[in-house]
Amino acid sequence: MNQAAPATPHPSTQTLYLVDASLYVFRAWHSMPDEFRGADGSPTNAVHGFARFLLELLDRARPQHIAVAFDEALDSCFRNAIYPAYKANREPAPEALKQQFVHCRELCAAMGLSVLSHREYEADDLIGSACVSARAHRFRSVIVSADKDLSQLLGDHDEQWDFARGQRWGASGVPARHGVEATQMADYLALTGDAVDNIPGVPGIGAKTAAALLNHFGSLDALLERIDEVPYLRLRGAVSCAARLREHRDLALLCRQLSTVACDVALEDADSHFVRGSAEPGRLHALCERVRFGPLTRRRLYGAAGLEFNPGA
Repeated sequence: MNQAAPATPHPSTQTLYLVDASLYVFRAWHSMPDEFRGADGSPTNAVHGFARFLLELLDRARPQHIAVAFDEALDSCFRNAIYPAYKANREPAPEALKQQFVHCRELCAAMGLSVLSHREYEADDLIGSACVSARAHRFRSVIVSADKDLSQLLGDHDEQWDFARGQRWGASGVPARHGVEATQMADYLALTGDAVDNIPGVPGIGAKTAAALLNHFGSLDALLERIDEVPYLRLRGAVSCAARLREHRDLALLCRQLSTVACDVALEDADSHFVRGSAEPGRLHALCERVRFGPLTRRRLYGAAGLEFNPGA
């Protein structure tokens, strides 16, 4: 598949980097060997892997404005109140991993990066709220995540960056990836569902059918208002598709609620546009001791934070 060209930044905009941290913490947890141990003997493999990712990101992007979003609302998100089965298919995070999330948040804060987390909203919602807030002040956003849910946030000058694969795309690149426009992604997920988040979608409607329906009708609302037209579409199984939509209309609307990123969360540091702050050397040193970062990682962390590294200190 041809990779769409990255979005072109507006000449008068600054760039805000929004990092979906949980994705990279989980990736490190699963990919890094468990031989890494902290001063208390607890596992620190995810922290070491996340630190490597963060250092590479800071080196490549050199961001002046950056916020790192973590999932704190693992079972207390507002979506759980709407639909108790939301993400119920996931095993609870092990205690060892939960503690490493704490270390990863501490690392970001110690390096002067804005940290976003909330008991009722997920990282996606915090990223969405930061993106919309920044856009109002002529910032473009680069969303560092492979999560397809976040593509719905892309405006004309924004980008999504799958850091691990080295792929970047703007709103114009979403149709090549999913068959629908960025603005249609929540409706698309409402129809197809999302197994990762345990969102059921409309039974029997897959990705190709969902894309075809949205390309024809434009939105889920228009589709549901004009269900009577569906049997006449040049679409395999059009008659049965219309029947499913009639039967599961309320479910489709519920799934859209679950799939839509909330963009109205009040965020600290939003007024400063998440400008990168000064690192806290004492806090960083204490964390390095606690998770037992090696001298090379410490040197890189101090360098990225603009601090002088003194191995003997």
